[in-house]
Amino acid sequence: MIERIWSGGSLLYLALLPLSWLYGLVSALIRLSYRCGLRKSWRAPVPVVVVGNLTAGGNGKTPMVIWLVEQLQQRGYRVGVVSRGYGGKSAVYPRVLGPDTTTREAGDEPVLIYQRTGAPVAISPNRSEAVQALLQQQPLDLVITDDGLQHYALQRDFELVVIDGVRRFGNGWWLPAGPMRERAARLNSVDACVANGGVAQAGEIAMRLQAREAVNLLSGERRPAAALPQVVAMAGIGHPPRFFATLEKLGVAVEQEVAFADHQEYQLSTLAALTSAGQTLLMTEKDAVKCRAFAQPNWWYLPVDAVLPSDQAEQLLQKIEKLLTK
Repeated sequence: MIERIWSGGSLLYLALLPLSWLYGLVSALIRLSYRCGLRKSWRAPVPVVVVGNLTAGGNGKTPMVIWLVEQLQQRGYRVGVVSRGYGGKSAVYPRVLGPDTTTREAGDEPVLIYQRTGAPVAISPNRSEAVQALLQQQPLDLVITDDGLQHYALQRDFELVVIDGVRRFGNGWWLPAGPMRERAARLNSVDACVANGGVAQAGEIAMRLQAREAVNLLSGERRPAAALPQVVAMAGIGHPPRFFATLEKLGVAVEQEVAFADHQEYQLSTLAALTSAGQTLLMTEKDAVKCRAFAQPNWWYLPVDAVLPSDQAEQLLQKIEKLLTK
């Protein structure tokens, strides 16, 4: 229902407009308070790159963060990542992730980034504290913050916004009547815009998600997703239809699609009940990091990588590298 409202397919958004106006007013006042110095913001001793979005849920932000980290690592830079740790319930903040940190403690996206890149990752609702925790442990050349475009308590040197190239900005209204955290005019003040899927508009960098081979959660075996038998597909991400559409493009014969809420916490009994004998459970990598402790032999996940045109990717990386020479 909420997707239908946000896309403009329902007039129910009208009933939510008063709350949206309040949300927009509060957001504007918060940003103004930092601009005027009424609230204090903190500048890190190293450059900070924010990868965020203007809309709620499922834009492809985390794959973009992973791409940036890996690209900068390949160029020899020491990169750290900070996140709010949404969905996690850590006993202490800030928390620097380690090999034994669970998604229940840190949230699924930070654990996924940590496992995929090997970069140091810290979480805290106060991202400034997370940055300081990382810098106390090791020297870094750059910090990337996963989300946090609207977290003005942490000063930033570069803002990158990821846009869902298919859904764009829906009906254009602030939450909860629409999907917007800030109005689209905010794009005029950011340093780069990346469109995930769809058709990139003028000034935007095109991005697509490219699937790898499916991976078995227990054995690590890799196999083309289309070769998996009797697939039940599940996704607990911001926009599950994107995952299901990817499987369709890969030629996967999906017998059932199951969508969960973003950052859903899973139990063995819940997921085991989704398949019967001979069926395969195929999930996103973001789901997989929450299920490894109780994974079953017929559970697989599909890793995806962000892919950008080489010329635009190089230009983006050069802009970020300039921050390191100032």
